[in-house]
Amino acid sequence: MTTHTTSESSAAAPLFDLHGLLVSVRRRRRFWCALALLGLLAGAAVAVLMPPPPSARIKVLVAHAEDQPNDMGTLIRTDVAVLATTRIADRALKSLNSSEDPEEFMKSYRGTGLTNNLLQIDVTGTSDGQAVARAKALADAFVADHVRRMRASAEAEATALLDQRDRLQHELTQVNKDIGDRSPETETDPKESAGIESLFARRAELTSRIADFSQRAEEARVGTPKVVAGTQIVDDARPVQHSVPKTAVTNAVIGLVLGLVLGLALAAVRTVVGDRPVLRRDIAANLGASVIAELPHRSGRPWRRRRTRVARERLTTTLVRTVRGSADPEPLSLLELGCARHASALALDVAAALAADGPVAVVDGLPGPELAKLRRPSGPAVVTGEQAATLAPQERRLGVGSVAPGTAWTDLQYLGTRTVLVVRVGHAGAAWLHTVARQLADQRIPVVGVVLIDPDPRDRTDGTLWDGLHTALRGRSERPARRNGTNRPGTERLPVWAAPGPDNDQEAR
Repeated sequence: MTTHTTSESSAAAPLFDLHGLLVSVRRRRRFWCALALLGLLAGAAVAVLMPPPPSARIKVLVAHAEDQPNDMGTLIRTDVAVLATTRIADRALKSLNSSEDPEEFMKSYRGTGLTNNLLQIDVTGTSDGQAVARAKALADAFVADHVRRMRASAEAEATALLDQRDRLQHELTQVNKDIGDRSPETETDPKESAGIESLFARRAELTSRIADFSQRAEEARVGTPKVVAGTQIVDDARPVQHSVPKTAVTNAVIGLVLGLVLGLALAAVRTVVGDRPVLRRDIAANLGASVIAELPHRSGRPWRRRRTRVARERLTTTLVRTVRGSADPEPLSLLELGCARHASALALDVAAALAADGPVAVVDGLPGPELAKLRRPSGPAVVTGEQAATLAPQERRLGVGSVAPGTAWTDLQYLGTRTVLVVRVGHAGAAWLHTVARQLADQRIPVVGVVLIDPDPRDRTDGTLWDGLHTALRGRSERPARRNGTNRPGTERLPVWAAPGPDNDQEAR
């Protein structure tokens, strides 16, 4: 039955947990906010420390003989490509009496087609005057080259049309000669009469085509002056004024957006690669124990300190009730994962509350000095693992240890025969949580519950394992045999804790 339920839960689990991804990315808001701020400052710094070079702008109206109303900008794009050629650059440099390499000069300007017939040229230079002179020279060189190409094209078209006309004229002359060679006596012959009619029809056709070619050649030549007159500079070269504040704001906004996008992407990648559970349900499922309480990592704003204090007092009361309600005086341990300071403070609070029932000692099994730093002179005694062996049998013990990587697992049973895990959300990966649950099961140390530190305030998932006793990896459902006044081994059913409801500071029992 349990295996079937577990299989159904595994099959129902989504392949990609979008909720967990969003929560993990939101928890890393300091990281991507820092990258966004860095991008904003970098963009503003670039605008201030690297201002754009002096530049000038000029606009040229370009007329084309092939202009059509439905043109999609093909002609003006051709003009832009022609502008970015060494021929135009070389002619502009010659007019400026400059020895600069044309290919290098081409890197300092660019053309932009604003409309089908309006070309904008932007040029940079070492000064505003040089930029203006370069822009004027480029515009003049382009206009001259465009006019020359249009004239050459019109002349070539007119020449081709006139050549066709001359060929037809020569053929017309031959037809007229053939007509003149016919004698009037042959007109009575039906065959000769049909031949004369065909010659007259051919002469009429040739005369019409000759007139058409003459007209088209004339139109080709007449169209050139229109192109020449229409191609001109409509906006003289002038320096482009750069506003440093405006440029700084623009670059800052661009840097902010790029930094934010990069930060979110990196945070998402780190979340997927790290595989660190951040939701209550995932942490409870990986540890095989229910979440009994949540505490923030820091007190936070002043109006939240009271709420944090109340949640901590509730958790302390719950743990004290758990210790007092046990039939056997079994020691309880608090094992931390990424939150040694919180576990130490919680252990001291529980020990202070239990001191009313008798002497209490806190066994310090932490690798660091966190517990010693938080110890109060008037509080309960704090002893090391070696000193714990000298304590009186009637004195209660409350162990504090760690399940971080490098833990000596066999020493945990000396801190307590049952434990409460104090886990910082997002500190450990799913693989390590599985390791902790498996090692505790091997040591026959049941987990009373899990206390989450720094949970997501918007997490509404359920952290309760309703079949918690049956989801243990090994040895979780039955306690080791103990002497209970009889010769029969006794078993003890572990309490099942409910997860907190919508209020993150409330535990349900």
